[in-house]
Amino acid sequence: MINLIPNEEKKKMVRHFYYRLMVVCLFAVSLGLLASTVAITPSYFLSSIKKKVALDKVAAQKAESVPLPDQETLSAIEILNKKLNIIESTQQNKFSVLDKVINPIVLKKKSDIKIHQISYEKNTEGSKIIIKGAASSRERLLLFRRTLEDDPLFKQVDLPISNFVRGSNIQFYLSLTPA
Repeated sequence: MINLIPNEEKKKMVRHFYYRLMVVCLFAVSLGLLASTVAITPSYFLSSIKKKVALDKVAAQKAESVPLPDQETLSAIEILNKKLNIIESTQQNKFSVLDKVINPIVLKKKSDIKIHQISYEKNTEGSKIIIKGAASSRERLLLFRRTLEDDPLFKQVDLPISNFVRGSNIQFYLSLTPA
């Protein structure tokens, strides 16, 4: 079939098609905006009313006078303040185990030594640090022990020989006495 429409007329028809397409798209977008505005409007009014009610309640509560605490409450507050002062004073004078002992241990461990538990015990004989963990090999565990022995923070390092029974994936128990 032969097309008898001239090229200029074809170009006009394509341009008019795009104009119509653009008008339909703008109409669809404006219809969507109108629908979303209609859908959101009730929620907006509801939230503004709830906000006004909440602000009115806050204003009413601010206007109310606060009742004075009774003698029992005052005595409980005083006891609590005394306990808190005792705790604060002991915290200021306390030996910082984390800074002086645990951090150096963790910094000296190698990547193939895994520490599962660090315990700190303090009794009348002195303090003791117990480390439980896993090492990849005997050599790495021995190197870790020697590193701790060379540290002046520790007076004594006890690593039982029973920890060396296995050749790899060793679960170890290490006892340290701080200097």
